[in-house]
Amino acid sequence: MADFILYTSLFLIWIMLFYHAFLMIGGYFHSLKYREFEKKISTTGEEFPKVSILIPAHNEEVVIEETIRSMIRLHYPKDKLEVIIVNDNSSDDTGKIVDRYAKKYSFIHAVHTKPPHAGKGKSGALNQGLLASTGDIIAVYDADNTPEPDAIRYLALGLKNDPKAGAMVGKFRVVNANKNILTRLINIETLTFQWLAQAGRWFWFKMATIPGTNFAIRRSILDEIGGWDEKALSEDTELSIRVYNMGYYIRFFPAAVTWEQEPETLKVWWRQRTRWARGNLYVIFKYLFTMHKLKNKKVLIDISYFLFTYYLFFGGVLLSHGIFVVNLITDLQLSIGKISIALLIVGFLLFLTEVCLALSMEKHQLTLKNFILVLFMYLTYSQMWIFLVAYASFLEVKRVLFKQEAKWYKTQRFKQPAKNNHSA
Repeated sequence: MADFILYTSLFLIWIMLFYHAFLMIGGYFHSLKYREFEKKISTTGEEFPKVSILIPAHNEEVVIEETIRSMIRLHYPKDKLEVIIVNDNSSDDTGKIVDRYAKKYSFIHAVHTKPPHAGKGKSGALNQGLLASTGDIIAVYDADNTPEPDAIRYLALGLKNDPKAGAMVGKFRVVNANKNILTRLINIETLTFQWLAQAGRWFWFKMATIPGTNFAIRRSILDEIGGWDEKALSEDTELSIRVYNMGYYIRFFPAAVTWEQEPETLKVWWRQRTRWARGNLYVIFKYLFTMHKLKNKKVLIDISYFLFTYYLFFGGVLLSHGIFVVNLITDLQLSIGKISIALLIVGFLLFLTEVCLALSMEKHQLTLKNFILVLFMYLTYSQMWIFLVAYASFLEVKRVLFKQEAKWYKTQRFKQPAKNNHSA
């Protein structure tokens, strides 16, 4: 019995490892090809579409001013741009800061939410911002984001030059990557996710997932589907499914870059990632039993990916870990001993190769220090994700069984130096 469980867990783990290797190859090819699309939209000389940037902000006085300044620096005609900052029931000076800039710049607008349409989470704030917007294209940035000057131009013109794209997704970088070991590990994680899961899926399947920030979507789509799902903790993943079901694809365009702040303490990281995991589990449950009703069957690739990752892959890892621990206490008479050790070693080397390949696609990231961190990451950070998903699954099951309301956790922000170093 123990042999069967171990074989099953290793099989599940290796399916995902091979799939990730497949994706990373696609990500590498996309890193070589996306400049062609960038060159195309840079030489068209077309008229700029009207863009509304939505920035939900709840108690963001620590970071909101720098974000607003980055909006002012955008290389986009200001008569074609409106920046709508949704002060979502803040109790700090967020509203005062936003009002000050709104008085000075005509393209910056403040929306102050009031109960009962306030403080319920990001989706609710975005829907309030959408009601106040007038753009043909809706872009979203978190309140801690500082997009590079050309980011909106790439996203907006990208959509205009690709009628099959319902949304255009940019790349995000970690502005506080050098703060401590945790932020360095998160930096490696985010780069790997984008070049593997985003770029890889786009290259092979013409699919990507809308992130929480640095993306643009056609207003007509949001109007037709009724905006964001206010019950979803991962509103971005849920929105992606509905965009695909309308017959569009979501394009990953890494030329559009934004810099965002990541958690600097383990407590903040745990709470933020738990919300992400619970949000993705909500999406799985929402569409798992209604997949036959989806018009675009291509969506099944993404739903299956989330299902496999959160249940089969992490389940396989937990099973293998459990067998290993039990075998230390009592002899389970495993017949796979040396083979399992060899598979674990090869699996680790494959993980190492995939992450290093992702780092090689960014300037100054494939360094000796980061290589050592990847070794450390496998034994620590990656393992924490396993327990986090188990915990998030428990919370979601409890929420469903007891019909609890999902509560939004706003990620704590940290004060950054006045002049950010974007060479992190």
